[in-house]
Amino acid sequence: MRNFTYCVPTEIVFGKDTEVSCGREVKKHGGTKALIVYGGGSARRSGLLERIEKSLEEEGIAYAEFGGVKPNPGLAFAEEGVEKGIREKVDFIMGVGGGSAIDTAKAIAHGVANPGIPLWDIWMKKVPLTRTTKVGVVLTIPAAGSETSDSAVLTNEVIGKKSGLGTELNRPAFAIMNPELTFTLPKYQIGCGIADIMMHTLERYFIPDQENRMTDEIAEGLLRTVIDSGRKALQNPADYDAMSELMWCGSLSHNNLTGLGRAKDFSVHKLGHALSARFDCVHGATLTAVWGSWAEYVWTNDVNRFVHYAKQVWGIEGSGEETAREGIEKTVSYFKSIGMPVSLGE
Repeated sequence: MRNFTYCVPTEIVFGKDTEVSCGREVKKHGGTKALIVYGGGSARRSGLLERIEKSLEEEGIAYAEFGGVKPNPGLAFAEEGVEKGIREKVDFIMGVGGGSAIDTAKAIAHGVANPGIPLWDIWMKKVPLTRTTKVGVVLTIPAAGSETSDSAVLTNEVIGKKSGLGTELNRPAFAIMNPELTFTLPKYQIGCGIADIMMHTLERYFIPDQENRMTDEIAEGLLRTVIDSGRKALQNPADYDAMSELMWCGSLSHNNLTGLGRAKDFSVHKLGHALSARFDCVHGATLTAVWGSWAEYVWTNDVNRFVHYAKQVWGIEGSGEETAREGIEKTVSYFKSIGMPVSLGE
């Protein structure tokens, strides 16, 4: 296996009612005034924001709010958040929601810590990023894994480009993960989340470097867990155990654990980002729409890898090209079964 350095400094606070510890966590990590970054009105209607506000108040943490994050978060909106954060003199950013809210919080954190530097210059690495503002997370959607990852994604609407920024400074200080907060998610959004979780591991699994048995075992176990728990969660979105598994798998799938000792490819993600930037499609759906075609294009380059995948993840017996193709077909069929598109036409 390749050399690697692995450190995930994010503190995980997992379980029922854990959002009430938000204020204590912010205080522990040195925050005195937080900017709460969130999406639509559901966070307010559900009472989640009120519980977070109360928790902050109990610990003497001042706060301001910045709502309205949309899927495929945009650069212009993040820049507005930077301006508000600087104006409010915050020293901590709270991302409340899924990957879009968390990625926006990360972007705002970088901008607040580097006033006067255009955010897109940071994103394109024209300006080295050497400092940021601490970020905490309350996760409500198991999908992107941004709550523990070193990455964040923004879309520059002016030039129509969606791009990721990878840096250890993207790691949140803490992530609060209460599976109960996912119970009201629409089934389509659950399906998109399942797809994103699977793809974060598949993109690390189908690459030339494979000499790491332990990493393979972790990746294959995670994929089997997501496949099974995903079915259960779609049958009953209020299944605490199923949603717990998805939420935890989402974090493990994108904190680099399932790719240790090997390179990354992420070709499918790059295709998906282009589709999202051009057509504003939901991220998870763009991945399933192209994965089958990608697999059909590359599988002959490493038949044995696809055979191994078919056996270990889908329990398919056999060897050779037929087994490899069956593993691809099983994956595409699963995407269909969870309501995801499997072609550009769809």
